[in-house]
Amino acid sequence: MPVRSEAESYTIEFQPVGIHGHCPAGKSLLDCARQLGVGINSVCGGAGTCGNCRVRVLNGHVSPVTTQEHGYLSPSDLKNGWRLACQTYPAGNIKIEIPPESLSAPQRTQVEGLHVEVRPDPVVDSYRVSMTPPSLTDMLGDADRVVQTLNKQLVKPCTLVDFTVLRQLSMRVRELGWECQVAVRSEELIALDRYPSRRVGLAVDLGTTKIAAYLVDLDSGKTLAKRGATNPQVGFGDDIISRLSSAMKSADAAHQLQETVVRSLNSMIEEMCRETGTQPGQVLETVLVGNTAMHHLFLGLAVDQLSRSPFVPAVSSAIDVKASNLGLRITPGGYVHLLPNIAGFVGADHVAVLVATKPWRYRKGAVLTIDIGTNTEVSLSQGGKITAVSCASGPAFEGGHIRHGMRAMPGAIERVRISDGTIQYQTIDGAPPIGICGSGILDSLAEMYRAGIVDERGRIQTSHRWVRDGGNGREFVLVEAKGDNREIVITQGDVRELQLAKAAIRTGILALLENAGLREEEITRVIVAGAFGSYIDIASAISIGMLPSLPLRRYRQVGNAAGTGARLALLSRKERKRAQDIAARTHYLELAGVPGFTQTLAETTHLGKYRISRGKKSPL
Repeated sequence: MPVRSEAESYTIEFQPVGIHGHCPAGKSLLDCARQLGVGINSVCGGAGTCGNCRVRVLNGHVSPVTTQEHGYLSPSDLKNGWRLACQTYPAGNIKIEIPPESLSAPQRTQVEGLHVEVRPDPVVDSYRVSMTPPSLTDMLGDADRVVQTLNKQLVKPCTLVDFTVLRQLSMRVRELGWECQVAVRSEELIALDRYPSRRVGLAVDLGTTKIAAYLVDLDSGKTLAKRGATNPQVGFGDDIISRLSSAMKSADAAHQLQETVVRSLNSMIEEMCRETGTQPGQVLETVLVGNTAMHHLFLGLAVDQLSRSPFVPAVSSAIDVKASNLGLRITPGGYVHLLPNIAGFVGADHVAVLVATKPWRYRKGAVLTIDIGTNTEVSLSQGGKITAVSCASGPAFEGGHIRHGMRAMPGAIERVRISDGTIQYQTIDGAPPIGICGSGILDSLAEMYRAGIVDERGRIQTSHRWVRDGGNGREFVLVEAKGDNREIVITQGDVRELQLAKAAIRTGILALLENAGLREEEITRVIVAGAFGSYIDIASAISIGMLPSLPLRRYRQVGNAAGTGARLALLSRKERKRAQDIAARTHYLELAGVPGFTQTLAETTHLGKYRISRGKKSPL
């Protein structure tokens, strides 16, 4: 590398996080990223021995390729601009792309992963209404005056005024001097405000474990603010079945489940409005997506039939409900639109994922779309046909039911490597380790299997110095209690939880392939979505047998695609119609009714790369 003055600096731009700044010439791209607050994975701490800090140089000049890089990057990779950030130094102003797998967990969850352009065409229209005040010779009622003046601008007349708007209308139009902005949805006047006023909407992905909410400008399509929170229903149980059981016990319990989510959403709305200088009354429309159980619990619908065969939803079609009827504090006359469900356990959230990712664009071959979470939905798209399954993967990959599992926050172990008799790990923000989040849990199992610490059946072996008897079974000591570090272990029970979770997902994939008469190698694209799916190491997921053994280039991690789909449906009538079409033509496959399901589920608990076809497991 040419020797340059430390005082010399270059402009570095990191995408897709959109961060740029100046960095001294003598610092590696990894150090530059840290200086600018961009979290790039580097389990080895920058020694060039883990290969986790892959980046791509989009333009500009950098230092020559090092020996360490030749060990991790193929000639094709190098030709296409791929480098290791810890081994590469800027030699001018450069632009860098960081793939999702190289970003630290918090930034992977912040990056949307999908930027889908759509021309704003929301279902709510707004109009300026200027009226002549009433007089002794013109005594038309206030509401009639507003509607009559408004209808002169409309092709399809407004015929209804929301009752909550009507209650305040007379006072409000006088306050505004008989000039106002009205919002019309279909043929109903749902809001009346000062002219001009900002028009915003709310998109919500109501997950079993997490809630993601987005405040969106309805005119520009820009996301103004976003919030993430733990679904407060976890207090009633980590999994869907526990919550359904709670709701079925009494009407009060069902009401509490609904109310606790609404309270959390109202808090998120207030925070985002405060951040953007917006009033909750300017939120004109909400689109909410979630799996069928979350959908029903949010609406307060009956759930008994969801928990019993044949597991049918109370309603499959799209629904429009007054926000005030649900207790959601947006404009009083506004609506909540819920996208359609596909089946009992494949809901509007997967419809939203398909709206966002549009798997039918890949005209050749078959496309798998996997939305990984506590409940994982998988669909197979081929030739315009879509078939979907639901997999009860549980909360293990999100830290639930794991001894030292936790959410992705500072101090959580997010990456693990076992090499040359040493354990290397990376924590979020470089903080002292306090637990292990989803990506670290997956990495740990993959590395333990690769190092022979667990066998194919998931049994922790006693022949390793990091394995001990923990009283309730064997456990692997990932972090020893020393100095600022607390002890962190992977127990035999943790391994079993992970095996069951990964087996549920792989079984769903195999069932879809068997149903379509396809082999795994015929899959041309795998779209991995969801909060957890956005930051897992795909190679680790393949090595334990959770995902098919396909070239990494066929995989695409897209982040919270359900949230993206909800925003598209909020902004576009066309995308909302597309969601209805997707739900109508998607065939649901019930796993429990698939021949050989139990045997396949047992086989897929095994670790390692393998294929299963018609009930027979074969190694790769």
